[in-house]
Amino acid sequence: MHPHFKPAERSVQQHIHRGDTLYVVPQNLYEFWVVATRPTSQNGLGFDKRQACLEIAAIRRLFILLLDERGIFTEWERLILDHDIEGKRTHDARLVAAAIRHRLDAILTFNVDDFRTFGAVDILSPTTSLA
Repeated sequence: MHPHFKPAERSVQQHIHRGDTLYVVPQNLYEFWVVATRPTSQNGLGFDKRQACLEIAAIRRLFILLLDERGIFTEWERLILDHDIEGKRTHDARLVAAAIRHRLDAILTFNVDDFRTFGAVDILSPTTSLA
């Protein structure tokens, strides 16, 4: 079991218990698939395709799936130019763009510092968000 699993699970359950509505965007599921199906020797979870599909189905039962839309690209482009973003961080910018476009209050992530750069939405860590 990955070390982030328990804190993530606990945080999600606390947010649900508090009455928060939780969302994912397709990018969350794409990125999960990459990690889930990557071998453990390459820092993945080593799931086969069936297990990865079952996990995505479970995620979709817990979270509302917001759809991609054209406006996310425009917001993403603004963010990467305004904050001089390059490389892998463009994926973070896209998640922030989706949160802005869908008018979400916060992003829950273990990579808090990677997202704070944007300053557009609250960035919460599963280990401290409801402490």
